[in-house]
Amino acid sequence: MSQQGYVATPPYSQAQPGIGGYPTGFGASPPQAHYGHYGAPPQPYTAQAAGVLKPAASSPSGMPPPPVSSQYGSPIQQNGAHSQKFPPPAVSAPAMPPYGQPLQRPAYQSMAQATPPTQQMTNQMSAMSIGGYGQGPLQSPQSPTSSAAPQPYQMPSAPAMGHPPMSPTGHQPPSMSACPPMTAGPPMGATGAPPMGMPNSQPGLPPMGGGGFQQPGGPQGFPQQPGYIPVIAGPYGGQMPGSQMAGPQAGAFAGGFPGGAAHMAGPPQKKLDPDSIPSTTQVIEDDQAKRGGQLYTTNLRGQVPPLVTTSFTVQDQGNASPRFMRCTTYSFPCSSDLAKQCQVPLATIIKPFATVPKNETPLYVVNHGEAGPIRCNRCKAYMCPFMLFIDGGRRYQCSFCNCVNEVPVQYFQHLDHMGRRVDLYERPELSLGSYEFTATLDYCKNNKPPNPPAYIFMIDVSYNNIKSGLVKLICEELKTLLDRLPKEEGAESSSIKVGFVTYNKILHFYNVKSALAQPQMMVVSDVAEMFVPLLDGFLVNFQESRAVINNLLDQIPDMFADTNESETVFAPVIQAGVEALKAAECSGKLFIFHSSLPTAEAPGKLKNRDDRKLVNTEKEKILFQPQRGVYEQLTKDCVAQGCCVDLFVFPNQYVDMATMGDIPTHTGGSVYKYSNFQVQIDGEHFLTDLRRDVEKSIGFDAIMRVRTSTGFRATDFFGAIYMNNTTDVEMAAVDCDKAVTVEFKHDDALNEEAGALIQCALLYTSISGQRRLRVHNLSLNCSSQLSELYKSCETDALINFFAKSAYHAILNQPVKTVREILVKQTAHMLACYRKHCASPSAASQLILPDAMKVFPVYMNSLMKTPVLVGSAELSTDERNFHRLSVMSTGVEESQILLYPRLIPLHSMDVVNEAVPAAVRCSEERLSETGVFLLDNGQNLFLWLGQACPPDLIQSLFNVPSLAHLSPDMTSLPELDNAQSKKLRSIICAISQQRPHSMKMVIVKQKDKPEMLFRQHLVEDKGLHGGASYIDFLCYVHREIRQLLT
Repeated sequence: MSQQGYVATPPYSQAQPGIGGYPTGFGASPPQAHYGHYGAPPQPYTAQAAGVLKPAASSPSGMPPPPVSSQYGSPIQQNGAHSQKFPPPAVSAPAMPPYGQPLQRPAYQSMAQATPPTQQMTNQMSAMSIGGYGQGPLQSPQSPTSSAAPQPYQMPSAPAMGHPPMSPTGHQPPSMSACPPMTAGPPMGATGAPPMGMPNSQPGLPPMGGGGFQQPGGPQGFPQQPGYIPVIAGPYGGQMPGSQMAGPQAGAFAGGFPGGAAHMAGPPQKKLDPDSIPSTTQVIEDDQAKRGGQLYTTNLRGQVPPLVTTSFTVQDQGNASPRFMRCTTYSFPCSSDLAKQCQVPLATIIKPFATVPKNETPLYVVNHGEAGPIRCNRCKAYMCPFMLFIDGGRRYQCSFCNCVNEVPVQYFQHLDHMGRRVDLYERPELSLGSYEFTATLDYCKNNKPPNPPAYIFMIDVSYNNIKSGLVKLICEELKTLLDRLPKEEGAESSSIKVGFVTYNKILHFYNVKSALAQPQMMVVSDVAEMFVPLLDGFLVNFQESRAVINNLLDQIPDMFADTNESETVFAPVIQAGVEALKAAECSGKLFIFHSSLPTAEAPGKLKNRDDRKLVNTEKEKILFQPQRGVYEQLTKDCVAQGCCVDLFVFPNQYVDMATMGDIPTHTGGSVYKYSNFQVQIDGEHFLTDLRRDVEKSIGFDAIMRVRTSTGFRATDFFGAIYMNNTTDVEMAAVDCDKAVTVEFKHDDALNEEAGALIQCALLYTSISGQRRLRVHNLSLNCSSQLSELYKSCETDALINFFAKSAYHAILNQPVKTVREILVKQTAHMLACYRKHCASPSAASQLILPDAMKVFPVYMNSLMKTPVLVGSAELSTDERNFHRLSVMSTGVEESQILLYPRLIPLHSMDVVNEAVPAAVRCSEERLSETGVFLLDNGQNLFLWLGQACPPDLIQSLFNVPSLAHLSPDMTSLPELDNAQSKKLRSIICAISQQRPHSMKMVIVKQKDKPEMLFRQHLVEDKGLHGGASYIDFLCYVHREIRQLLT
């Protein structure tokens, strides 16, 4: 079998030490005990550079460090004593200097990382030929029997001394004898001469040049490959031909490299052509072209689904749809040794309530009557297509634990000549991957059927919210919104009850019983001992009490119009909601609209603990940790009652997002944040979020268990969940946007024939108050060939897993350590592929598995997110908000967040229905005369070039030129022309795909808001620090080479 790798050439080799605005410690060796995700002892090829101090061993015996005891509600839980994922930082890692100063470099490190001249990138780049994605003859020593793999592509490697590169057009290029030889220099650690064109590296001097792209005007003799136009650039992001846009100069922003190329005089430097490195937009387009619009049937074990960005239709034929479950790889390694060797995490991202498109069949509900669902006696797995019927249909063997069970009399059916039940296709649980069972009273609390859930609206009526007009806005909206409460298919009206509370320092409850002429208010001022002052009339049916409720909603804004009260409480508000649901014996959801840090004397009072001096220190984790105490107990109470909390927060300053957002993220809730809220600018954005939040499909009081076949088990869980033990995932509510990421570890060998089976069972209360079980089943392949594992990886699922595991790890570790581990694991996964699955080739080539060729751009983007970038310029609340929102996202949301879509609009075809093809997410793709739309799932930016044609501006905005455009505009005027209609239809199409409403920000080139827009151009250097995609690729390649030598 010839398994090709994606091969790139020498430029991905020696990035300079301390790349791309990352701390110098970025490349420091990790503590030995953690080399790997699985807490394995270090792999054979962890050669350390000579001259680098070894980090302190983490324990005398060389064993992995003991797991940190998990705090009450960490959204991850570990089974058994396997090693903690992110180790304590190495003692030897140099401390970070204050932000924005050159990084001081200890002597030992600069010696170790000074690259010898023969390996220097500058030389290699002159020698390299960047070209088409050629197919080199690579054989894999791995799997002679395996079917032809999808061919990873490769770039031709640089020629050896005196050999011209093969020219694709057939003619001989000019001689390349001027090229430096590609021999390896002294080992990485040896101290050779300093890199060319640089002063001697001395301890204490800042590292020179971020990405090592100081390119002399060297030999220009080799031909360009067809299709690639050379791009000559001045120092770091200078002028491009045909464009007057000067990019940000190095050092111009915080996080630019000290001593970057911009500081060096010399001739104009040649820049690596970005088109020659793997492109995410290309991968997305190729998958859409190949698999878009097709029917995806789930009848095969271990098949890799289309990408999340591809539009396709699913037909369930025995495995759960990828809308419900996606995996990091669809072929698990047979043994734990193979898993440790490759370090590709084995995980599945489960979205149990995912929305099913209208053209796909909704889940069937199976009712087995009094007897309840059929389950295995030993492992309690539910009846599913994987069960094997034997003995003429009288018994079945469980595929999860191999136990043989009797078939209940009422469930008996004869088998056909193939050994399958005759009623196979009449029973969803025998033929489909996903279905629901009606649960019996055994599955209900106290063995009695649950009541329908309730929604309680709790409005902060303190000075800020009244003054901004927010309270009036909410009250007006609720009058119409309550007509659209979610209801069961076919039901005339919703069964959900509603209640209302207003609060500042004290709480006001309202009696809105339908018999009353006027609503009645009851005040509870003793917030330390919270109770609900009325039972009857607090939670009511909206249709019955509509007149009284509308009366109340009219009165609330006037009642508090003259308030001067600016202090608020928070914990007692949630306590009141839980008590109300307890009294009504139902589950439900609290919608809390809150403005400021709760500083009033009450349980859960918070103080300002925003200390940016902790950024980039060992104590930075404190900024992400919630306050315990009252909030810890409240979380437990909420989960026990099935009380989900959705928090809408409208801050003008610090509100301790880490603590206030902690209860929502452990009860299956959501956090929405609108900083410096103004009704005219943010009103529509907030109302759209509120409408979606109230209307979306949801289940309450849920408990989920993930069962696996023998040989592996679920160990870690991430999401908006609460865990009391190691197996039960508890969610006060679960809606259509919430995903739980589950990691698996081996506890024995897996069998290639049997494969790996996963069953996710979710017990919940429906919106009509019915107890149900939702079951999703998935079967994966198992292989002893690593090439099979790499071939069936899914990059988007991998990055979802890494984002959540890293965002969880920062609660216990310095951010810098977490970043180092991410890079090490990236390098390790790719080095393992290179060593075991690709044929031998020059070390100067970077070879990537086809299914993971864009993994580095996502990983680099993850490290530039507000949470991991480690910049004191970013607000702590913003970083916490970002962290909390990612912890429960599905694969679609994490994909678009880490690689936003950049859509050129100036050339759009107004006749064609389709959204124009996206371009790479980099400043180089922008043009002064263009208009671009950037969508990252949270914001929409409409970027307007300085030289944008006035007629286009006129047809989109109805103003004569860019100068007349108001910076506060957040929506497009509805104009009767082709361009305006087309753009609005594009925005509408994008908005419908996203779970949250997206605020539109209009950005004029070179205006102040452009900074906000630029930080989403993820292929470029980060504004707050962080490498460009090219620099990161170089850095990872250097790490891979170190691992392989």
